[in-house]
Amino acid sequence: MQFLYPAFLFALLSLAIPVIIHLFYFRRFKKVYFSNVRFLKEIKEETSSRSRLRNLIVLAMRLLALLFLVLAFAQPFIPQDVEVKQGAKAVSVFVDNSFSMSALSQDVPLVDRAKQRAREIVEAYSIEDQFQVLTNDFEGRHQRLVSREDALALIDEIGVSPAVRELSKVLARQEQTLNSGKYTNQVAYIISDFQRNITDIGNYADSTFEINLVPLQSVQERNISIDTAWFETPVQLLNQTDQLVVRVSNYSGENAENIRLSLQYEGQLKPVGELSVPANSTVSDTVPFTILRTGWHEARLQLTDYPVQFDDSYFLAFNVAEKIKVLNIYENTPNRYLQSAFAGISYFEAKSSPSRSLDYSRFAENQLIVVDGLRSISSGLAAELLQYARRGGNVLVFPAKDADLMSYRSFLTAFPANELMAFENIERQVGSINTQEFVFNDVFENAGANLKLPVTKGNFKFTNYNNRKEEQLLSYRDGSSFLSKYPVERGHLYICAAPMNEEINNLPLNGEIFIPMLYKMALSSGQKRPIAYTLGVDEVVSADHRTTSTEMVYKFKGLGEEFIPQQRIVGSTVFLTLNEEVKEAGFYQLFMQSDTILQKMAFNYNRKESELDYYNPTDLQTWVGDNAKVIDINDNTVLTAKIEERSKGVTLWRWCVILALLFLAAEVLLLRFWKL
Repeated sequence: MQFLYPAFLFALLSLAIPVIIHLFYFRRFKKVYFSNVRFLKEIKEETSSRSRLRNLIVLAMRLLALLFLVLAFAQPFIPQDVEVKQGAKAVSVFVDNSFSMSALSQDVPLVDRAKQRAREIVEAYSIEDQFQVLTNDFEGRHQRLVSREDALALIDEIGVSPAVRELSKVLARQEQTLNSGKYTNQVAYIISDFQRNITDIGNYADSTFEINLVPLQSVQERNISIDTAWFETPVQLLNQTDQLVVRVSNYSGENAENIRLSLQYEGQLKPVGELSVPANSTVSDTVPFTILRTGWHEARLQLTDYPVQFDDSYFLAFNVAEKIKVLNIYENTPNRYLQSAFAGISYFEAKSSPSRSLDYSRFAENQLIVVDGLRSISSGLAAELLQYARRGGNVLVFPAKDADLMSYRSFLTAFPANELMAFENIERQVGSINTQEFVFNDVFENAGANLKLPVTKGNFKFTNYNNRKEEQLLSYRDGSSFLSKYPVERGHLYICAAPMNEEINNLPLNGEIFIPMLYKMALSSGQKRPIAYTLGVDEVVSADHRTTSTEMVYKFKGLGEEFIPQQRIVGSTVFLTLNEEVKEAGFYQLFMQSDTILQKMAFNYNRKESELDYYNPTDLQTWVGDNAKVIDINDNTVLTAKIEERSKGVTLWRWCVILALLFLAAEVLLLRFWKL
């Protein structure tokens, strides 16, 4: 047995006080005069013996009461395998308040049980200790040490949040706060359901503070989730029916039958069908989607599932442009076949501009830029085309027959793409078409012998570097490239081996291939914005920069909130840093003036916790090893006593107080009822 405050043992010297008092009490006597003492001798001897016995018992009761009172102040304990540290402590308590904690445990949400455990932890420490209460929100008020009373108040305010953090980040934040004070006695607690996809502390090792894990487990571990949704085609067109693909997952060991899926669009909620998802599986389904107007659209997919509901809805927002814009850059005169091709499609707006009078600032307005017949590409134009492609635009290049190879080599190397070599005046036949790639996919019902492929009377050869990520769309019979595609960050570069001159290349005359090729290249522009963002993941979003004024700022508005995000302008794009200001799933608008919506964005909750796969206490201890200790208790156990036992061993001061009170009560009873 050891003592937490052994200095109080000096108070045992006070045991001499009742002994001295009793000794003086025994020596006192009183004279009583009687006329006849014949019968007093027996009475005196018997009374004296009984009085001495009672006084000795009373003395023993007082000594024992005083002894245990002193021991209570010294706080004796039976030590365990931990070092007992004296002095004030800094205690950090993390309460997992992510959506997975809304699951039930005996009809009580896990987050409520976590809050109760947090209270018990705080109450297990003394009033002199300091506390940090931390949640997934990482709020500023949770980044400092507070008193026990304030800590309990912060715990009461905790609610379920869409934020989710890896536990390694939680520990790093706890370490930062604990080290900010003067306390060397540091303890950290993590109260969570310990989902496998966030529990990454197995390799976390830090000797400066003690780490304790308090696992909670729900009764029902099942969940149906809408993981994501996307359109089959990259661009939505007016009066066209598109297919919206929906992916639904069943995170349970039981089959999910007849899951109702509905779509809320244009103010109407419509059922779109029922799904059956096998156990621990994912299925995809398609929802027909017809666009009847231009402008911004909002849609919401939803299903019914209980009790985990944060992933039952999926929000998406998209824009249907009135026109798809194409820019044709030419040397002397625009190509009439190119102009005719776009003139036949009312949805397209094509403009032509000579290379010597270009407005680079308007490049971003176009979905496709066609570079036709330029003898050389200036360094300025090359840089602007590269930047345009990186931001999601598509560039199609038809070199001139007398092209400056050095100029084109410098231009193509920057992307990077294979470079032009010498022009060969040899007639060649295109032998194959890549119908698996988007440009020619679903264009031809039967790309067989009846399909006429282009013929050229001369073409450039290309270098063949393996690291240029070339994808052939049309190739000659010998396997060399006629039309190739190169990815450039968000956009693409397309380059043809032959000039767009009908005397050399009959591709412009082949409407069966040429027109759908241009159409699909424009549609595949990567400049379109994502139809959905994820809270906590997509913290930086981009939009087209709409003003040259330095006084105008972009604002976010939605779900009753409005804020000004941090903004960084790069060319014609503005990058907006949200700094976790968007906290709820739903639709948000970007604007400069209240009546002008520049862009709509849909945000969804992170699906990271949709899979309800947890560590049980045994596996958790195996995973973390010696880096942390797992406190495994049942729902009816009070954590306060468990913590005191772990930190101080088996504490005995309460028993000492009880025994002291019992001995004092025994003394009172002896004095009251033992009459002499």
